[in-house]
Amino acid sequence: MLNVALAKGRLAASCADLFIKCGVNASVLKEDTRKLVLETPDGYRFFFVKPSDVPTYVEYGIADIGVVGKDTLLEAECDLYEMLDLKFEKCKLCIAGFPEKRAALSAPRIRVATKYVNTAKKLFLSRGEDAEIIKLNGSIELAPLTGLSDVIFDIVQSGSTLRANGLVVLEEAFDISARLIANKVSLKTKAAEILPLIREMKKHIAD
Repeated sequence: MLNVALAKGRLAASCADLFIKCGVNASVLKEDTRKLVLETPDGYRFFFVKPSDVPTYVEYGIADIGVVGKDTLLEAECDLYEMLDLKFEKCKLCIAGFPEKRAALSAPRIRVATKYVNTAKKLFLSRGEDAEIIKLNGSIELAPLTGLSDVIFDIVQSGSTLRANGLVVLEEAFDISARLIANKVSLKTKAAEILPLIREMKKHIAD
C-alpha cells in the first residue's frame, strides 16, 4: 500500500487528474465525501490533511509521498525529499504594500505582516535587512491598511485582492507551484512503487 498525503480542494482535484493519467485508479478522489482516508483497488491510500500538515505526515512516514505547495514546503522546513515540480496551482510569494512603500524595503527597519514567518525571516536575513515579522493567520492585506505593518509577505495569484485595497506587488520573491514530496525512508523501501510513479508523472507534467 502506497500512502499519499493531500490537501482537499482544487489541489486534490488536480492531483486526481494527474494520478489517473499515470494509470492510478484515483477516481475516488473526485467523490463528494467527508472521509479522510480513501483507498483505491490498485494499492493506494490517500489521506486528506490540512495543507500545512502534508510535509509533517510525509516527514514522519505516515505518508510515503505527498503533494503540497512550495510555499508550505518552504515554511515547514521538514526533513524530506522534494521530487518534482508538478507545475500546477502556480502563483507567487510576494512582498506587497502601498506603492509609496517601495522605498521602505531599503529602510533601516521594516515591519512585515505574514503567515509565512519562517520564510520571511530567512528572506530578509539573507538580504541583510532588519525586519520585524508580525504573524497573522488571515486577511493579511488588512495589516498595511490599518498601519500594523509597512508591507505584507503573502501568496499572490490574480492580484485582485491587492488591487481592491490599493496595494501592489513590490517584489516577487518565490515562484510557487505544487510539488511532489517523498519520505526519505520510503523512497528506499518502496522504490519499486514510487520511482515508476515519478517517471509516469514526468510524462504528464505540463511545460
